[in-house]
Amino acid sequence: MKKQLLLFLSLIGYFSLQAQPKKPNILYILVDQWRAQSIGYAGDQVVKTPHLDRLEKESLNLRKTVSGMPVCSPHRASLITGQYPLTHGVFMNDVLLDSNRTSIAKVYKQAGYQTAYIGKWHMDGHGRSSYIPVTRRQGFDYWKALECTHDYNHSEYYSGDSPVKKTWETYDAIAQSEDVVSYLKAQSHSSQPFMLFISIGSPHDPYQAAPEKYRKMYEHVAIKLRDNVPLENRDKAIKDARGYYAHMTAIDDCVGQMWQTLKDQGLDDNTILVFSSDHGDLLGSHGAWNKQQPYEESIRVPFLLHYPKAFGKKGKKVDVLLNTPDIMPTLLGLSHLKVPKVVEGRDFSPVLKGNKKDDVAYTLISCVQPFGQWSRAKGGREYRGLVSNRYTYVKDLQGPWLLFDNKNDPFQMSNLVNQASVKGIQNQMDKALHTELKKRKDEFQSGLYYVKQWNYLIDETETVPYQKVNYQGIPIKDLSTGYPQNSQ
Repeated sequence: MKKQLLLFLSLIGYFSLQAQPKKPNILYILVDQWRAQSIGYAGDQVVKTPHLDRLEKESLNLRKTVSGMPVCSPHRASLITGQYPLTHGVFMNDVLLDSNRTSIAKVYKQAGYQTAYIGKWHMDGHGRSSYIPVTRRQGFDYWKALECTHDYNHSEYYSGDSPVKKTWETYDAIAQSEDVVSYLKAQSHSSQPFMLFISIGSPHDPYQAAPEKYRKMYEHVAIKLRDNVPLENRDKAIKDARGYYAHMTAIDDCVGQMWQTLKDQGLDDNTILVFSSDHGDLLGSHGAWNKQQPYEESIRVPFLLHYPKAFGKKGKKVDVLLNTPDIMPTLLGLSHLKVPKVVEGRDFSPVLKGNKKDDVAYTLISCVQPFGQWSRAKGGREYRGLVSNRYTYVKDLQGPWLLFDNKNDPFQMSNLVNQASVKGIQNQMDKALHTELKKRKDEFQSGLYYVKQWNYLIDETETVPYQKVNYQGIPIKDLSTGYPQNSQ
């Protein structure tokens, strides 16, 4: 009788496990400095992105997604913690994200997932080429990464637990994507779900560093610039755009390869595939380059969410105001995992599934500490602002700074701030911004106030110096990028 009871209980357990749906895998493709406007499916008629264009036709296109603090390290820290920068403390580049934080990898790992990270990290704060020990990897196990480099054709990384530096054999986006392919093939034989991040350093400048094959595609193509690029910036913008697009087409091929591998290995249907960027690139718009500023080319990023099991293969454009801290809880929600209480972002999964009405009217954008004196000389400043489905409203330390009607003025060439015609809109958004900052316990002080509060070391340029120590405690100076530290 006892044996029969044990057999009965084991059969119940077996069939109960069989009845449980398999947890979805995660493949998150994060690129660096790819603005939402520069993709074929977004209307750019010059850039060649056939794989992303096809992916968009089979995905949710969250076309209102913003990078709430459009800078590399802040975005990444908010992405993996679900918190705002003044909560996790990474509001500037080259500082450490506390290893005790609750991270997306730790949560998935606790839920039985294998976790993996390949490519650019930029959350360790111990020098851009220093070894990152296991204790500071935020729960990622499979590891082929480097803190930061934009030397794409001589790109270094650390693998596993070894402090010996290695070099990707080719243009790093291609080599890293091939490593993803190998990882996916191995995982197709595993009963354990996986969560894999690949973080690609391009199309971030240097723009002319893509493989020759891709650069040749744009050598003689007529480049159409955005209407908000001033005449005096056009020559440089055209030259940079050629290289920018070359990087993008190379990455597009990589995306196609990774997506095809999911299909070939039978993983596509039950894998949440995301393609997104940490921030955009002004590329001459408003007379500026790179990111950090509150303009559309800087804050607006692509976000494709491909998950056939939940959403089918018919593409759909979705206008939720997804912000960086919202990504972690939304992925957890889609994976049927509990969102930790310390997470500040919103879980949009019920909205995406059509089970809940979208009630988010505004989302926060900010810059706490500009890239020092270099940035300030080019118009960089502290700001806080809100983005709605139609308007962008921004304040700096002196008061209201920008107000754009993005519907009637998509290139943001007419600043409406303090104009009588939009007084009601401005007052409404100003009040909402005050409420949001109070909720975030953001006093909106100068950047140096927060630098001192978090006890960060900065140099005379008001940025974090490269002088750090390596894994052996020996002082190093990372000059691997060849660019000013505050341009990265």
